[in-house]
Amino acid sequence: MAKPKKTNWQQLKRKTIYQNPWIALYEDDVLTPSQEQGIYSIIDFKNKAAAAIPIDSEGYTWLVGQYRYSLEKYSWEIPMGGSNNQHNILLGAQRELREETGITAKRWTEILHFDTLVSIGREEGVVYVAQELSFGELETEDSEELQLRRVHINEAINMALEGQLSDSISLAGLLKLATMREHFGL
Repeated sequence: MAKPKKTNWQQLKRKTIYQNPWIALYEDDVLTPSQEQGIYSIIDFKNKAAAAIPIDSEGYTWLVGQYRYSLEKYSWEIPMGGSNNQHNILLGAQRELREETGITAKRWTEILHFDTLVSIGREEGVVYVAQELSFGELETEDSEELQLRRVHINEAINMALEGQLSDSISLAGLLKLATMREHFGL
């Protein structure tokens, strides 16, 4: 892979358009590489995306179903959420798995580290495989109405390949896992 070139973008001025505990929206006055003035809007996520693919000893995983207000539709996804611990995203993935499914795991393997919105935002994400599972009670938040679905990991991967899942983190995680099945004995 070729070494990346130094950018010729130049930020002239930044204005905060909106901010809350989860995101900030900025509008930058910029000078583009062609030396033209323009604007660039950036969404800055204050948490990191933390996701888990739990796999039990029989090769099954759990998908979380919920209505996504922003999309105005129901979505099936791997367990995920925001990790406010910038130095240990794994803690966020462990918390989200426990809250959304009641599952805890003894063994965690990071399989994917990525940027979710490269053209409009800054959000870093990590997907883990969780194994050696224990089961407890869900700890959902007040704003969550979740359904759980236990499916074989091969079915979850096929759902991703066939377009039955649309969430980018779920797709990326499951498709990465598809390339690593032998590593996990699947």
